[in-house]
Amino acid sequence: MTNTMGNIFKITSFGSSHGKALGAIVDGCPANLKLSVEDIQKELDLRRPGTSNLTSPRDEKDNVEILSGIFNGKTDGTPILAIVYNKDNRSKDYSEFKNKPRPGHGDYTWKSKYGNYDYNGGGRGSGRVTIGHVIGGAIALKILEEFGIKIISHVTQIGDIKGKAVSFDSIEKNVLKNSVGASDLSVAKEMEELILKFKKQGDSVGGVVETIAIGVPPGIGNPVFGKLDGDIAKGLMNIGSVKGVEIGYGFDIVNKRASETNDEFYIEDDLENEYVNHKFIENNEKKAILTNTNTSGGILGGISNGMPIVTKIAVKPTPSISKVQNTVDLEKMENTKIEIKGRHDPCICPRVRIVTKSVLAMILVDHLISSGFIHPNNIKKSKAMEEC
Repeated sequence: MTNTMGNIFKITSFGSSHGKALGAIVDGCPANLKLSVEDIQKELDLRRPGTSNLTSPRDEKDNVEILSGIFNGKTDGTPILAIVYNKDNRSKDYSEFKNKPRPGHGDYTWKSKYGNYDYNGGGRGSGRVTIGHVIGGAIALKILEEFGIKIISHVTQIGDIKGKAVSFDSIEKNVLKNSVGASDLSVAKEMEELILKFKKQGDSVGGVVETIAIGVPPGIGNPVFGKLDGDIAKGLMNIGSVKGVEIGYGFDIVNKRASETNDEFYIEDDLENEYVNHKFIENNEKKAILTNTNTSGGILGGISNGMPIVTKIAVKPTPSISKVQNTVDLEKMENTKIEIKGRHDPCICPRVRIVTKSVLAMILVDHLISSGFIHPNNIKKSKAMEEC
């Protein structure tokens, strides 16, 4: 079983939904990064359950402990181990599922592959395992902040309700003003009502989450294998319940002509343009190269071009629903029924957006290090920081 992502900046996730604890070991983080428990906790607080009537009522505070990798308030280049203990797990809710795979879950496939499968809350396959993603992502976000790179994630669609595009600054402000995490406030309430409607019916609903990175310099990624967009697509697709990934225009590009989708270059004299990252502008440079449009989502030929990196994921409805469903009894080898109890999200989009932000952050840091923008051993030795 693969539980590690990344090449240089690596995260190894551990734990299960109803085990004693979950967490992550982050290896390859450069030394001299200021890092505290609060830096990680604030991201975990956004992901944790029980924060609104749109999430699972499981009462977990998800308080994190850092056990290694920090000395005098800074990273020291050694593995960072962070752990969160489970406090409100109710394994009795899942005893019926020992031999009855839940439709829409990985129960049957995991049992087929491994034989010995922890069915309590989905075990290692639970969405709760993304605590490890968020721990690694929080550290990556802290690194990106040092280099003027910002990432924001927001819900753009719930069911058939679609939000309109808003500015990056508005996204940052608006997602905090509603429990859905939507950026278009004019439809946020409608989205919430739709989720609650399905929740009342014992059902669930899916949606679309967009994640954007601004300030990424041109030149990270590889042209053949190890493409930046390839690694992003893989990382996002590895999040549970994600069934589709788009970069830039994504599937909408098939309806366009090249004359409409070729992002034309131009010289930007105004270095105060929001897309120009001053950390990566040489002292003797007085101009930047940008594109008039961004249909490519900030990546050309597998390599970043300096424009915002724009991704979208399609999130399926939460498979844990209280309706009676058909399944099989693996022990008796006969058809049967199943009714799922327990505490579940009627829509995971509001919480998964924190996970997508984390995954994108980790992938960008990994590529920034491998491409030479961030020093692998000592963050203070990075060229962009030496010039500041």
